[in-house]
Order: sequence, then C-alpha cells, then structure tokens
Amino acid sequence: MSASAGHHLNVSAVFSPVGASRVCQLTLGCAVISLVIHGAGYSATYGTFCMTVWTSCFAISAAILVLDVTRLHTCLPVSWENLAVTFASLAFLLTLTASIMYPVFFVRVDDCPYNNCEVRNFRIAVSVCSWAACVAYGTEVFLSRAKPGKGGHVVSYMATSSGVLKVVQCYMGCVILVTLTSGTDFSRHAATLYCAVVFGVCLMGSVLLVSLVVSGRTAALRLPLERVAVIYTFAATLLYVSAAVLWPVFCFDRKYGDPLRPQGCPRGKCSWDAKLAVAVMSFINLALYISDLICSHRSRPATQQRLRL
Repeated sequence: MSASAGHHLNVSAVFSPVGASRVCQLTLGCAVISLVIHGAGYSATYGTFCMTVWTSCFAISAAILVLDVTRLHTCLPVSWENLAVTFASLAFLLTLTASIMYPVFFVRVDDCPYNNCEVRNFRIAVSVCSWAACVAYGTEVFLSRAKPGKGGHVVSYMATSSGVLKVVQCYMGCVILVTLTSGTDFSRHAATLYCAVVFGVCLMGSVLLVSLVVSGRTAALRLPLERVAVIYTFAATLLYVSAAVLWPVFCFDRKYGDPLRPQGCPRGKCSWDAKLAVAVMSFINLALYISDLICSHRSRPATQQRLRL
C-alpha cells in the first residue's frame, strides 16, 4: 500500500472498538444470511420479516463501514456521527425483534429425532448468530454513547440518552401503528380514534426531529435543538398520558368493549389481543417519553457544551 493510499484511508474505522463491532456485525450478518439460505429456511410473514431485517442491516452496515474507511461520507449532506449511531440503535432493535421472532416460530425442540434434525440445528445456529449480531449492534451504541460533562468534548445529539430514546420511541410508535391496523377497529369510538391520531402525531414528531438531526438541518428550527426537543417531548408526554388512559377504558370497559378475551377468538387473528398489545405498548412508549424528558432536563447544564449536529 502506498503512502498516499494510507493517507486517504481511515484505518481507525476498522482498528478501533467501534470499527471492531462493525466488523463483527458484518461477519455475523453474513453467517445468518448464509445459514438461512443454505439450510434453515424461512416462510410466511414472520420469516420474510426476519430475512428482510438481516439482509437490510447487513447491507447498510457494509455501506457505513466502506464509507467510513474511504472517508467518502464527507461527501454526503448528512451528519455522519448522528447517522451512524441512529442506524446502530435502529439495527439493534430490529435484530432484537428478529432474534426473538425467528426461534419462536421456526425452532421446535420436538422436531428431532422424528423430523429433520439438520434443519432444526441450522435454525438454532441462525438464532444464536442473530443474538450475537444484536449484541454487536448494542456494543456500537454503547461505545458511541456520549458522556456528558467531559470538558470540551464535542458530542453527537443522537449519541446522548435523549437521542437513543427517540429512536426507540420511533420504533415503538411504528409497532403500535402496525398493530392498530391489524383489526383493532380503532375507529369504532371517537376516543380510540383520538388515541390512534395521538400515536401517529407523536411518531411523526419523533421521526421529524431525528431526521432533522441526522440530515444536519437543525438550523431550520430557528431555536436551540435542546429547547425544541424538550418542548416536543413534554407535549408528546402529555398526549401519550391521555391516550394511554383512554385506550384501555374504551377497549376493555364493559360499557364500551370486552374486559375478558372472547372465547373462540382465533389466536393470532383476535382483535382483543391486538387491543391489549396496543395498551401495553402505549404505556411502554409513555415510559420512554417520560425517561426522555427526565434525561433532557438533567443533561441541560451539560449541553452548554457544543453538540455535533
């Protein structure tokens, strides 16, 4: 390798803790995809989702590593540090979901010795590698996490606790909306329709804020990012409080719905199950917004240091 080539390549993108975690992500992602194609297999909606997650995360991880090594990311109109940690956080959540979903639907202990043990073993290997990839993405997020309070340290907003929580809020919001459309009949009452609107509005707000940070367009806000984030999080928390209270009342109270699961309701296609899932996830997302608000308030003195946007 010539000296000029070495000058243009970012060697630390590979030979660093974050770089090592990305190499592990690629290695494990390649192993998962190869095992699934070779012998584990997949089918139905759940299998397609898992395969889509693994292939997408592998492709984007490869693109991020290549762009970082070649320094070509400097040509992109984005905030690279914010983009990288945002993707790592999202990939962790997606891989975690696939790591839970695949063994639940495709691994059966009693398949062997009556059926093909080789397929079962391949599927177990896929599950193990997927969990390892999930740990690798989580490791990158942990290593990228900003440590507020270090003098003169320039940090990325998406690497703070508030930034990571916003990614989780977006993910949970998407899951809630997908579950809403799976037969919950949320338009039956005005209150449940209001809840659906709240879930959608809060999701769009979080996605918009994350998009502005990742694209480096926070100057369009005309206000400091920390102030906008706190105001939005406070408003979203109030909206989620109202939705988290109204949804179970109008879905499970005897006056408006069924307090108990109807007998004979088909598993996997039961509207009552979907309503219960939305109720649980709404409280989880409410807890995330409250945690975000607390983190934003506590870190306000520390954010007097410059944020890398």
